[in-house]
Amino acid sequence: MDLEFSEEQEVLREMVRGVLAEYAPLDTVRALEDDPTGFPEELWKQLGELGLLGIAIPEEHGGAGQSLIEAAILYEEIGRALAPSPHFVSCVLGAGALLRAGSDDQKAEWLPKLAGGEAVVTPAWLEPRNGYGPEGVQMRARIEGDRAVLSGTKWHVHYASAATRLLVLARTGDAPEDVDLFLVDPKAQGVALSQQLNLAADAQYEVRFDEVAVPLSDRVGGAGGGWRAFDEVMLDGAILAAAQAAGGAARALELTVDYAKERVQFDKPLGAFQSIAHYLADAATAVAGGTTLVYEAAWARSEGRSVARLAPMAKLFLCQTYRDVTAMCQQVWGGVGFTIEYDIQLYFRRAKQLQLSWWDTRTLEERVAATVLD
Repeated sequence: MDLEFSEEQEVLREMVRGVLAEYAPLDTVRALEDDPTGFPEELWKQLGELGLLGIAIPEEHGGAGQSLIEAAILYEEIGRALAPSPHFVSCVLGAGALLRAGSDDQKAEWLPKLAGGEAVVTPAWLEPRNGYGPEGVQMRARIEGDRAVLSGTKWHVHYASAATRLLVLARTGDAPEDVDLFLVDPKAQGVALSQQLNLAADAQYEVRFDEVAVPLSDRVGGAGGGWRAFDEVMLDGAILAAAQAAGGAARALELTVDYAKERVQFDKPLGAFQSIAHYLADAATAVAGGTTLVYEAAWARSEGRSVARLAPMAKLFLCQTYRDVTAMCQQVWGGVGFTIEYDIQLYFRRAKQLQLSWWDTRTLEERVAATVLD
């Protein structure tokens, strides 16, 4: 078992860290909180020029053709920097769904654009008061000849105002997995967007569909194949969300360790107090262990092995670790940690938002339990 990164992978990490430091410093992160677009155009352009948007898209479709290990390195750095971008929704979930279920024409049209940053595709999945499973998709797609007519509401649609297409999950039958995927223009007649403010202050939208007509040529995966394709893509998403959590937790811990060394109370630094030192040690142990789990899952995926257990396990453990570590960090920082002038609160808020997003704790626990008990 080789846990060392190759020289090329270390170069990738250094490059990504440098790009994010230049184009997405925390001042930019702060400036874009609750912004309707939600990400800096310069960063998006730079990621495209460096081939990072297409990192997991095959070369024949204009991407870099890298494995999920390289993608996890990218996401660990995104988590450290809190870099705002639609990379996850577009280059991981959108591109992944097209790769697994799209027609040849759809792949040829959209994948090169996603890899180059010319287009953004974001899933419109969750619905008000519904869950993460297939039964949670209750919005209907009524088939009429050569078109589908969509009516309903989607919540937490990331970067919808910047999207070229929405990847809409809609129900076409009564069986649990009778869910199809449709590419919908967010500017189409009958589509209405309303921004949803949230704990992470990123760009999320409520999207309402009122008798929106979509050609069946824009259905991804054919009749009845949408849910299986999207659920498979979400395994990649869970691993990369876990990598993002690992990076965020590691950086929050670094900031807090530096503070514990510098902040003096009763004539000695905070870190000299045994109780605080033990908190930091426990956090370092959890982050290190969780990061290993992330890369085990990414390696297994890259080797074509099943990640039915590892992917949800990685996100479950790392998102809880991210949440616990940032909560502990807030305690070490004390009252100032909650003020907007300090950076630690940026990580604290995003930790909880990431834990709730893209399969929440209960969903992840059920999926892990199914692999253990079934």
